[in-house]
Amino acid sequence: MISSKMVKLGSSRSSIRELFEFGKKRKEEIGAENVYDFSLGNPNALAPEIINSSIHEIIEENPRIHGYTSAPGMDSVRESIADYISSSQNFPVSKEELYLTCGAAASLTITLKALTVEKDEYIVISPFFPEYKVFIEGQGGKMVIVPSKENFDLDIDAVKNSINENTKGVIINSPNNPTGVIYSEERIEELSQILKDASKKYEKIIYLISDEPYREVVFDDTEVPFVPKYYANTIVCYSFSKSLSLAGERIGYILFPKQIENYQEAAYAIAGAGRVLGFVNAPALFQAVLGKSIGQFSETDTYRKNRDLLYKTLTDLGFHCEKPTGAFYLFPKALEEDSVAFCEKAKDFNLLIVPGDDFYAPGYVRLSYCVDPNMVERSLEAFKKLSDYYKK
Repeated sequence: MISSKMVKLGSSRSSIRELFEFGKKRKEEIGAENVYDFSLGNPNALAPEIINSSIHEIIEENPRIHGYTSAPGMDSVRESIADYISSSQNFPVSKEELYLTCGAAASLTITLKALTVEKDEYIVISPFFPEYKVFIEGQGGKMVIVPSKENFDLDIDAVKNSINENTKGVIINSPNNPTGVIYSEERIEELSQILKDASKKYEKIIYLISDEPYREVVFDDTEVPFVPKYYANTIVCYSFSKSLSLAGERIGYILFPKQIENYQEAAYAIAGAGRVLGFVNAPALFQAVLGKSIGQFSETDTYRKNRDLLYKTLTDLGFHCEKPTGAFYLFPKALEEDSVAFCEKAKDFNLLIVPGDDFYAPGYVRLSYCVDPNMVERSLEAFKKLSDYYKK
């Protein structure tokens, strides 16, 4: 007999991936230029040139680069990342506070495995990346959903009222997938205070897990607060997938600052969780690439232009949508209450968009605009036809 839970997970892909696969098939049928695929957050911007040049340089310098590294990552690379964080965030970090991972998914699962014991609960803010449920429950925790405000800002009172003696942590994602919202310094300060108060009340550490794959994908000079500055018991889960357009290479890190109350125990637990989950080390070649490219980022101006054009078009057509200031997603209300049905109708116009139900926000839809600007231009008439259908 095998795990029925794993069978269920393996036999039912996320609808985002299902839509992506549908799009591939549809492109074969009618031509890629006639399909408008806004399904997957797969960066369209090219990785900076230093990435490719570094790959060649590293392999020429060290043909044995493909061997094992230390489990937490190469010392020199962790030191480079620590130096960059220290200078860019004005927050001292050492290499001992970093554990390199196979992207943000590994960072989150390792962190949750390290922290979770029986009855532990994690608060997540809806709408949220749907794999949080899989990650939390896969490590034995319970997910507690707290809705955001109507404008997708943090509802501090709702978070406060959801904390209890079983709360182990709160997971935040800013810039946010799927809304593009960035939590302000004021909101992070308020959240930090309620976590401090709750930790004191329940005489335990309540962790703040900051999931940050979109930290550098920001627009309009918006500031992204560095969460450990505001709350000591913060663990940062970071990925270079979006900032360097390396989604398929799987490289990121966990930052667990020494200010965490049980720092040494947490550090050992993270190392132990990496072992239990089978992460021997992050990919060696891309560790070395980071050592040569830290502080470089893919350009985001194309994303901003896509955002501006889609936002104006959709709002002119009657969609209600908050204007995002980060990440590369729009999250407008569907033109009918059933967002799943709305996304099915959109397929009739070869528009591939994701229902908000997947993100625990029924009635909304997600458009990923990290795509070719030419496709965005070509899609506008299809959006108009979709809007006209509902107006009729």
